[in-house]
Amino acid sequence: MDDTSRPRPGSPVADLRAAAEVLQADRTRSDAARRLRLRDASAALDRIAELAARLLGAPIAQVSLLDDVQVVVSAVGLPPGTVGSETPLEASACAVAAADRTAYAVPDAQADPRVGDLAPVTAGAVGAYLGAPLVDSQGHTVGVLCVVCPAPRPWSDTDVATLRQLADAAVTELELAALTTAYESDRLRWGLAIDAAGIGTFDWDLRTGELTWDARLIEMFGYTPETFGGSIEAFNERLHPDDLPRVTDALQASIAACGDYEAEYRVVWPEGETRWVQARGRTLSDETGSAARVLGAAYDTTAERAADVRVTRVLEAMPAGFYSLDREWRFTHVNAEAERLLGRSRDELLGQVLWTAFPAAINSIFEESYRAAVRTGTPVQFDAHYPAPLNGWYELRAWPSPEGLSVYFLEVTERRRVQDRAERSAQRLALLAQVSAELAGALDAQSATAHLPRLVVPALADWCIVTVVDPDGRPRDVGHWHVDPAARALVERYAAVRLDAMPATSPLMRALLTGEPVMEAAEAVRGLLPPGEARDLLGALTPESGVCLPLRGRDRTLGVMTLYFRRGWAPRDEDLATAQDVADRAGLALDNARLYGQQRALAEGLQRSLLTEPPEPDHAEIAVRYLPAAEAARVGGDWYDAFLQPGGATTLVIGDVVGHDTEAAAAMGQLRGLLRGIATYSDAGPGEVLRGLDASMALLQTRVLATATVARFEQTADELRRGVTRMRWANAGHLPPLVVNPDGSVAELASWRGDLLLGVDPRATREESVVTLDRGATVLLFTDGLIERRDADLDAGMSRLREALRELAGRPLQEMLDEVLERLVDGRPEDDVALVAVRLHRQDRPRPPAAGPNRVPDVVPDDPATPPPV
Repeated sequence: MDDTSRPRPGSPVADLRAAAEVLQADRTRSDAARRLRLRDASAALDRIAELAARLLGAPIAQVSLLDDVQVVVSAVGLPPGTVGSETPLEASACAVAAADRTAYAVPDAQADPRVGDLAPVTAGAVGAYLGAPLVDSQGHTVGVLCVVCPAPRPWSDTDVATLRQLADAAVTELELAALTTAYESDRLRWGLAIDAAGIGTFDWDLRTGELTWDARLIEMFGYTPETFGGSIEAFNERLHPDDLPRVTDALQASIAACGDYEAEYRVVWPEGETRWVQARGRTLSDETGSAARVLGAAYDTTAERAADVRVTRVLEAMPAGFYSLDREWRFTHVNAEAERLLGRSRDELLGQVLWTAFPAAINSIFEESYRAAVRTGTPVQFDAHYPAPLNGWYELRAWPSPEGLSVYFLEVTERRRVQDRAERSAQRLALLAQVSAELAGALDAQSATAHLPRLVVPALADWCIVTVVDPDGRPRDVGHWHVDPAARALVERYAAVRLDAMPATSPLMRALLTGEPVMEAAEAVRGLLPPGEARDLLGALTPESGVCLPLRGRDRTLGVMTLYFRRGWAPRDEDLATAQDVADRAGLALDNARLYGQQRALAEGLQRSLLTEPPEPDHAEIAVRYLPAAEAARVGGDWYDAFLQPGGATTLVIGDVVGHDTEAAAAMGQLRGLLRGIATYSDAGPGEVLRGLDASMALLQTRVLATATVARFEQTADELRRGVTRMRWANAGHLPPLVVNPDGSVAELASWRGDLLLGVDPRATREESVVTLDRGATVLLFTDGLIERRDADLDAGMSRLREALRELAGRPLQEMLDEVLERLVDGRPEDDVALVAVRLHRQDRPRPPAAGPNRVPDVVPDDPATPPPV
């Protein structure tokens, strides 16, 4: 190809092809990727991909390995069949991140010259991309962890740091899976080698006479599990007649002395074939000193009677270390792999006592486990660390024999290192997830930050203090914790006095001022404090160093998280990165709490400004309540109203605009004003008021839907003498009123069905209903926030309300409403709640001495054709 046909330098194709050529030329990286690709770490990679998508707020996350092509090994948010698919390197944005060996952030993929021409970008599937390379412990880039958003978005430094941590965790999981597979292969070869030695075991219970053989020994004597009788007679039956007396004497001598047993004898199979068997055992005594069991092992020596050549050959070929000890703990055999792992030749070790050759094993898990195996006759298996000069981790299996103890062992230092790294990574990720969950539901500064020290201690530090800036701009300590319970009182007192003594040049104040982390030795901080209690307390707590991490909001620093470290513990870079991530999340939570408070105050102030106090008619008491939703975003359209019409009628209104935001609150104010104007000008009944409101909404094009109930209280002179009142009411899709009768019974005035909602059809007919009420009756109008729950239907809520009203019937009206709110919503409703209630005075209730401007006159006309209001 001539030069004119090659891609121009700097073009997207040229950049991607260059990255692909770099990756394809790296054979070492390609081999490393193939090695990791063969290991099964899919479950862990799926968790990391899911965590990447959740922590970075991206719908798509992917883990890919790179050799000659890109291979997807884990994915979130992609179609089925994506895992396992291959893509040419020159067609993948991941090739750039892998070739550059650094995180590759693309806020707008179509505008990025290196990836803008890729098919997923031009098709609109990729709007923003963030990828981090997977670099193994040998420094080879083997793949990429990336997240993708369909629309462009910026990537912050925190996003990049989080993805890098997750990429490190993915590499750790891949390496751990590879090492685990390798160790399992070694373990399998170890087990096969033991089987190849042909060793069988026996256990003879002298108290019950039961003789237990393993499968190898049953086969060695020519039995099957079904034909073996499990008794000493079955053993004697197979012994050669010439060997039976000698073997019996050896067994009896061992039993009599509770000592060792050793014999070599012939076994005659049913077909007449003779095999040679070497057996060794020991008699164990019970608590009285009497012989209780004979334990031992045997192996077939037919092929090589003269020596244990076959067993030695197998042990020498084993990929694991092996040594045997006699009953005096002296080395009797050391294989080649044991020489390498122990750093000693067999000539040095044979005949030497274990505790002398390896003194660090004394009073350790090695001695405890070995002596327990010999004492109980039971094999043991454990992992342990041996200090210098070996300075390594080992997996050991030891089992007793009549001669002493046999030990197989593998070095697992590298596996433990990778495993510890994976555990630390998992702990950091779990901490981030826990912090995110804790802060997600916190809507005030105290709850968002005070609990942080208990989350980060002891995972990231020995003790911690969290400081926030209050609305007046003053820092104050809101949370603290120490890993040592005995030191927590000191930390509490130090947090109470340190800010007053802290100079402007202290690390905490510098972190607040600059918004950047500040790390300094504790002794230097102590030197900045003036003589006094704060300085003495810091000295008593004896930290070696500390770091002040700013809690950064969107446009300012809202606090500081200070971590303290004990002497001899230097924090790792990855721990500090995780701590700053925690601090950033806390800062964002504080900022959200600040914005939430502003939004809630605005919405609630708007809502309350539109709701007025009720009038005070002569023959009734009116009470109102409004309770905003616990979530600021749900404050909105509920309203109540109570007023007198021109003819003196007392009218109650309850309503709810569909929607929950400040727009709904504004619409509520408009509808409330319209309804009040129609009713106070026209003196119309409830049905006509609702019809007029519906017509006005259509004419003014309010474009909202709402429910409402209007109730008017009327009374003729005759009804006044009889002590009854009529309530005329109309319902536009709202919950029906409830009546609490003087005897405490509760009546629902209608079924759930009401007329059409306001704002649907201005020509809809509005029907009125009339109910006669006795003196002392209470009428309650309410919005659905009082009875509605996410975990229960409206019927259940209505039942709870009726039950509460029955129990509270005798309470004063104001007290009744307060108790109803407490019982049904516990002061924090999921939706806003509006209540308006009227209680008709009893006959013996004293009337107010004078009628104010909102009072109904005592003199009532006696014209039944035009019933006067109450």
